[in-house]
Amino acid sequence: MAKRGGFPGGGMPGNMNNLMKQAQRMQRQMEESQKELETKEVTAAAGGGVVEVTVSGKKEVTKVKIDPEAVDPEDVEMLEDLIMAATNEALRKMDDESQAAMAKITGGLGGGLPF
Repeated sequence: MAKRGGFPGGGMPGNMNNLMKQAQRMQRQMEESQKELETKEVTAAAGGGVVEVTVSGKKEVTKVKIDPEAVDPEDVEMLEDLIMAATNEALRKMDDESQAAMAKITGGLGGGLPF
């Protein structure tokens, strides 16, 4: 007489339990990594360093440094472009750090999952 329901050999419940434990551990690591990232800051420069922008792990601008030589009342547009370029580069750097931290935890799984 065949067994009804259940898992033949009883192997699946143990594997499922291990998967759940691994998922919970990965979630804790991701939360810890996120907290650590929020305390980090990255700085990027533009115009050969005349403008520097610092961004936090929360993706908030925390500091802007402008060399007085970059301030030209006749060319405010250039200064605006330098600030924008430095800010965008700092945000990209923070994104890279965040992705690297997550890849370290997931082992690169994130991109290949269908959900």
